[in-house]
Amino acid sequence: MDIDITFISDPGCPWGYSASPSLAALQWRYGPRLRWRLVTIGLAEDASLYEERGYTPVMMAGRMEMFRQFGMPFTQGPRARLTGTARACRALHAVRLASPGDEITAFRALQFGWFTTRNLMDEDANIAAALGRVPGLDVPAVMAMIDTPVVEEAYQADRAEARTAAGTPTEFQGKAANTDGAVRYTAPSLIFRAGDVTLEAGGFQPMEAYDVIVANLDPSGSRRGVPEERPEEVLAEFPLGLTTQEVAEVMRTDIEQPIDRRAAAQMLLRAVGRGAVKVEPLGDDGLWSAT
Repeated sequence: MDIDITFISDPGCPWGYSASPSLAALQWRYGPRLRWRLVTIGLAEDASLYEERGYTPVMMAGRMEMFRQFGMPFTQGPRARLTGTARACRALHAVRLASPGDEITAFRALQFGWFTTRNLMDEDANIAAALGRVPGLDVPAVMAMIDTPVVEEAYQADRAEARTAAGTPTEFQGKAANTDGAVRYTAPSLIFRAGDVTLEAGGFQPMEAYDVIVANLDPSGSRRGVPEERPEEVLAEFPLGLTTQEVAEVMRTDIEQPIDRRAAAQMLLRAVGRGAVKVEPLGDDGLWSAT
């Protein structure tokens, strides 16, 4: 049975970014059975919302430090100024129109721009540079569409949909927020649908939450294991590669055991040594991909 996932997130949310290892493991275990639909939250139209709350670039950089515990790579230091997320969200809708099916990969590329560089991610040049990671994407065509009425309509529809969390299991669990007058889903919220059954994993959740939901929706389906000592087989299915923490989560064979990041790094280095994997610097970590 296919499972539809409404993936509600924002490229500038550190919680959404920090959940990447669990999302990678979900995709690896059940990928062929999952159909993803991205809904962008649009956390802030511009920097004024954060300025009104008294935020500063230094404060925001300090807040990022707490997210290192989840293992995703980050850059060091503050940006030159605060930034909103709406421009990047609109770019994702342009990607969907220009190259349907690439929006999830583009979302990930924008996250890397947001959290592993100090680029101002509300500026078109920096959005375009981040989207340049997406294989085969016509970035100039995407950037030319950002200000079109069809993109604006799609973006506003997503913002409205993301702000329908009132009375949902996500709000019940304390995973919703109200920052602009409507109860919204926080990043990343996943709404799973199979047949006439809908289950929510609102906000930041561990992999086990997703695993339980899929098991309940379709217990007769397949669940893919991991190839022992062959990370390149996993990496081949992720167009932008995986970070060390993501590989460690995907390659974890026993969900009752903690993630072993060091073991994953050593395994990846052995794969580099035999020419099966390559690595590029990414923030304070590396991005691993199959050769």
